[in-house]
Amino acid sequence: MRLMAGLRTVGAIVLTLVVLALLDTDVTLMVAGAMTAMVSTFAIKEKEVRGQAVTLALGLPVALTAMSLGALLHTLVVAGDLFFVLLIFGAVYCRRFGDRGTALGLIGFQVYFVSLFVHATGPALPELYLTLGIAFVCSAVVRFAVVPETPTRTLPRLREAFRARLAQLMATQLELLDAGPDDLDGVLDDLRRHTARLHEAALMIQGHLEEGTRDAATAGLVERRVAEAEIAAERLGMLILNARSADRADTITMHLPDAPVPATGTRLGTEEEALATLRRDLRALLLLVARRAPDDRGTALALVRNRLLGYREEDDLPRASAAVQDVFRGLGEAARAVLGLRLALDGPQDESDDSPATTRSREEFDAEDLSIVGADETEEPADDRTGLDRPTTRAAFQVAVGSTLAIIGGEFLSSQRWYWAVLTCWVVFLNTASTGEILVKGYRRLVGTVLGVVAGVALAGLVGNHTWSAFALVLLCIFGMWFTAPLSYALMSFFTTAMLGLLYTLLNTYSLDVLVLRIEETALGAACGIIGAVLVLPVHTDRRTDDLLGTVLVRLRDVVSAAVEQLSGGPAVDLLGMARDLDTALDELRASIQPLTHPITPLRVRRRTARYLVALLETCAYHARSLAATAELVPYSKTIAADPRLARAGRRIGQNIDLLVARVLEESTEGEVDSGFSIAAMLEAAGAGALQSGTVTFRVLRHLQRLDEGVVGLARPLDVPVSGPKGSKAG
Repeated sequence: MRLMAGLRTVGAIVLTLVVLALLDTDVTLMVAGAMTAMVSTFAIKEKEVRGQAVTLALGLPVALTAMSLGALLHTLVVAGDLFFVLLIFGAVYCRRFGDRGTALGLIGFQVYFVSLFVHATGPALPELYLTLGIAFVCSAVVRFAVVPETPTRTLPRLREAFRARLAQLMATQLELLDAGPDDLDGVLDDLRRHTARLHEAALMIQGHLEEGTRDAATAGLVERRVAEAEIAAERLGMLILNARSADRADTITMHLPDAPVPATGTRLGTEEEALATLRRDLRALLLLVARRAPDDRGTALALVRNRLLGYREEDDLPRASAAVQDVFRGLGEAARAVLGLRLALDGPQDESDDSPATTRSREEFDAEDLSIVGADETEEPADDRTGLDRPTTRAAFQVAVGSTLAIIGGEFLSSQRWYWAVLTCWVVFLNTASTGEILVKGYRRLVGTVLGVVAGVALAGLVGNHTWSAFALVLLCIFGMWFTAPLSYALMSFFTTAMLGLLYTLLNTYSLDVLVLRIEETALGAACGIIGAVLVLPVHTDRRTDDLLGTVLVRLRDVVSAAVEQLSGGPAVDLLGMARDLDTALDELRASIQPLTHPITPLRVRRRTARYLVALLETCAYHARSLAATAELVPYSKTIAADPRLARAGRRIGQNIDLLVARVLEESTEGEVDSGFSIAAMLEAAGAGALQSGTVTFRVLRHLQRLDEGVVGLARPLDVPVSGPKGSKAG
């Protein structure tokens, strides 16, 4: 997706330059056209083609108006500065109107900035109007004809990416099976990374399902199958890690990079035959993931699939220890998830060679598919914040104050290029919501700018007076900007500054002093942005993270409570949708704590605490997703029955989470988290009887135990008292 975005932006610029060159346009107008084509391409983020077209059409009059005002006000210093501040305020405030408002505000600001960059004047407006019109038309041609971006084209790519991520994760799990003590750290790091990337791919698919599928039933089907495959794959890795550990491995090992490596034991060493079978079947599972349905020929893959699905039956498990048998059970569930994924993505397949276990899995999928058709759509909660409580309104005032300071300070540094300070102040407020995030973003922009100046000096000396060579390098820099933007803001700033050095060369205004001034203006703009964020309606990082932490905990409680209720015989709800909301909130929290976990932070203990909290929440989210996936099977499954006793088991978890939420949001300081006895022991006392490792009830209890442990674990770093018998913990 980054590749396509980069190609789309570069393609629009290239087409604009070609058309302007054929019209024998001078270099200044070509620079204006290239910059306008760039902003008119990257600013539009809407998914549907019709929405993109409407926004692009509205963007042209906005751009013409901004260019006109920039040209007319360039000699009126005070009036021009006041308008620029108002424009910045409006551009940020427009974000409240969604993607279209954000795009139009960005186009207005950036085109006004272009007018300052090329020193637009009134007499030059007709030529500039023509240039802007050409840039927008070229952007439309590339967007809708050359490199189209539609959900129906993006979703298949995301599906293939998910397959690839799933195969990578399973290949790493195969390495984990045979990794020696010296290699275990590296394999675990790979396992964590591939697990996180698989989760990221799953969330990206979920974000494109509504527009990329023909109806809600198809979207729900793909969402469920993707979630099942992700959960099954992550569970298989946990079971392998547990099987090769001397003691039962802690789930947090999969989510915390600096978690202690479990001690390896001999649980696999005395079971060479079972190990050989497991190694063979992991390779077979990897083959099932990698092969597409059209490539299936003969009965070989059918036999492999049947053998793996047979591990869902207790009678087909190899003779081995309980931990190793759990891995084979996980293998069977992973094979089932892969079969469901193939059915959802590739359609019906040949059933002539099915075994009874495969037939049972297909019948389960058919029952689930019927239930999806009647599922109710959940409504997104409305944002009831008003006035200064709205993030867009607060940010608009902050960036307006910061930009005013940047204009004043920038004028002292340079009366010609003061706008670089304003641009930096504007940029550091994009996609940030707290003073800590603004500080980190300003630091990254400054680092990237300094390195970009060095590159700009080298590139400017390299191209000399060769105009088209400079334009070619500009295009490479622009591609680098958009390809690296989601990965590293410092890299994006590096390519931006290197590009500016080349643009100054094209405009015959290049000098080393200009690039040094760029560093000074960037530092000033970042400082003004930070000052504006601190002095005007500040949102401190602590408050921001506490609010998001409270949101994550509330959504965790909602998922767990709804899943336990459905497992206890309650009404069916959209559990996977609730789990997706939990993942979204967790991603927002993970982004918001970056200032606390950044390497430059001097608070080392706080950094470790923040990372530990997020790792615990990721562990809880994994178990909540697993509960949700299991609970959704209850209404129509022949093998999973509701158990009313589970309601009691989940009640304490919900109460403990409510207590954490009240403490985090400072609503109450009363109460203690109840650690109590293990959930398995509670159900045993209620008459649950002996629980076998392979039963669904045991799996549900295991997830509830881990959730209980995770919630109690969250209480300690949050300074919430914990009560209950000492030494009571889930086994």
